[in-house]
Amino acid sequence: MRYYLRKTAYFLLTLWAAITLNFIIPRLQPGDPAEIMVRQLTGRGEVDPAQVAAIRTMLGYGDENVFVAYWQYLQQLASGDLGISFTYFPFPVVDVIGQALPWTLVLVGLTQVLSFVLGTLLGAFAAWRRNSRFDTTISIGSTFLGNLQSVWIGLLVLFLFAYTLGWFPASGGYGYTDPGTPLHVLDVVSHGFLPAFTLMVTAPIGFILSMRNTMVQVLGEDYIRLAGAAGLKDRTLALGYAARNAMLPVVTGFALSLGVLMGGSILIETVFDYPGMGRLLGEATANRDFPLMQAILLATIVIVLTANFIVDLIYPLIDPRARKSAA
Repeated sequence: MRYYLRKTAYFLLTLWAAITLNFIIPRLQPGDPAEIMVRQLTGRGEVDPAQVAAIRTMLGYGDENVFVAYWQYLQQLASGDLGISFTYFPFPVVDVIGQALPWTLVLVGLTQVLSFVLGTLLGAFAAWRRNSRFDTTISIGSTFLGNLQSVWIGLLVLFLFAYTLGWFPASGGYGYTDPGTPLHVLDVVSHGFLPAFTLMVTAPIGFILSMRNTMVQVLGEDYIRLAGAAGLKDRTLALGYAARNAMLPVVTGFALSLGVLMGGSILIETVFDYPGMGRLLGEATANRDFPLMQAILLATIVIVLTANFIVDLIYPLIDPRARKSAA
């Protein structure tokens, strides 16, 4: 019980820090966001002070007292009010993010699960066949691919499979098919294949190397040697004993790597013009849409923190030693 209480306290403290930084950072940027928005809305160099005051109030800058403004900001978050998007004016930020978030969650979620399964299997097999040609190929290949930039891979994939071969659409999330039909589902899958494939090139690498290195260490433990001396087969030792214990750090890395994958998906979505959070953040940055930028960054942080919190709660079920160490 003490373990779960401590992890819950850490989660709430980290969430509060993220929310606070999301309030402070935009206010440290040079210039007045309200004046920038009024100039872009009116298209004039001169601004009306009354309009600036109204926009400043809408953005949460209406009170000069930072503590009062912070309290108002927390109240808005508690009520689900994240402001009005300037890029998609007059739609609320919540509605704008609600349309883009499912695309990113499906793309990142499927990619993360597939990367975890594929990376764990390849890493376990490489450790079982350590010092073999397969092990050398997987280790060197993973190290090489891990040093490549995801944007460069995305541009290469886009040029090869979309423009040269024409197998998949170059941009967007769907075409002109009728929603709700099987043809529309295939259309969505075809549009999302290249972004997912680009992420899959580098996403499993961390799982492969972590699983391989950890399992090699476990295979050298005394209890593995004792089980081998007792007559157990190598396959049983590798997959039934070593792989099971070596997966514990990999499970922890599953949630930690989610943040890296979310950051990479933002750039990939921009390359493929995918209708997710990445393209939305690019539009918000280009238009200096401060409420939308704040909401996107906050949503990304909350997703990563929640994933890590869930893994922390599940981890004692996988490894009971975590509960004993907390006690």
